[in-house]
Amino acid sequence: MNKTARIIGSVARTLLALTFLFSGFVKAVDPVGTVYKIEDYLTAFGGVFTSLLPLATVAAVLLILTEWTLGVMMLCNIRTQWTAWLSLAFYLVMTPLTLYIALTNPISDCGCFGDALVLSNWQTFWKNVVLISLVVVLLCTKRHIPPTFVWQAEIGIVLAGMALAGGLMIYTHYHLPIIDFRPYKIGNNIPELMSIPDGAPHDEYAITLIYEKDGVQQEFTLQDYPRNDSTWRFVDQRSTLVSKGYEPPIHDFALMDADGEDLTYDILEAERAVLVVMYDLDKTDIRQLGKVANLCLTSKEQGVPCFILTAATDEQIRAFVDAHRDLLPASVAAPADPTLLFLHADGIMLKTIVRANPGVFVVENGIITDKYNIRNR
Repeated sequence: MNKTARIIGSVARTLLALTFLFSGFVKAVDPVGTVYKIEDYLTAFGGVFTSLLPLATVAAVLLILTEWTLGVMMLCNIRTQWTAWLSLAFYLVMTPLTLYIALTNPISDCGCFGDALVLSNWQTFWKNVVLISLVVVLLCTKRHIPPTFVWQAEIGIVLAGMALAGGLMIYTHYHLPIIDFRPYKIGNNIPELMSIPDGAPHDEYAITLIYEKDGVQQEFTLQDYPRNDSTWRFVDQRSTLVSKGYEPPIHDFALMDADGEDLTYDILEAERAVLVVMYDLDKTDIRQLGKVANLCLTSKEQGVPCFILTAATDEQIRAFVDAHRDLLPASVAAPADPTLLFLHADGIMLKTIVRANPGVFVVENGIITDKYNIRNR
């Protein structure tokens, strides 16, 4: 019986360890993405939660370190009793939270495995139900699992694991994720990933028509509404998504100039284009503006189009350039219209392309050939 309990407990411990390690690792290689996801949650919840936005980075670091450290302790069988109780506390918080998110759907996916494995909100909830069940199994069998290391070695392993995760987060924060799980990784063809294959399913909607007669409203479908009955008055129409169709990996890549002209395919069909991402001008590292300007000037001299992509308005762009003219070369700081250097794009899309502000990506005939944090050049 003890042997069976030990085997069952060890299996539960290993599965929990691998889940924690995978979750912590995919977040650690992209800590900026984890910060973005936490900010999305806080913004979606609204109210007092928006006041916590400045703490998103701290929350991301603590979350990554917690998951990674629990994974290391689980895998190495370090203080299994403590680790099991800590894991139970972790999932007693996360499981009700993910249930609430699944019911209210404030954002489309949880981000629990970063961009490496995207789960729906309901999949995330049921995943947590399974994991908390494994924690209960471990708690019931932990007394049959003897320790593997002496306490001195356990401390060393935990500290080394935390140092590894911390170092990985610092490196990727100041550079770019060492593994890119997003559709905008180097080598990807943007137009191909924007295309919809022939025969791919489309979104299906149920249409409800609301008509009124003698002060009473009634709902109809497209098949049975009072088409030729003038005694009914049309009131409203509702569309409900019944079946989600195919969505290409890249579905929001659009670049507009100050006049509202779509330059997306002008850029994608260019032999080479250099694109600088400054998705939020208020959060842009202004110490890098000189590098941005020099990159644009060098590209122009080589006959290569170079634009700054941002989610800011034209008014915000002009105010930004006016405020930082002393950091920019004269040819960039004082063009006839500073908005000519910028293209407008969706902020979420820009944050997905490159985890830096400013960050750079190079497109050649629609293929991403380079991507980097401009502070490293």
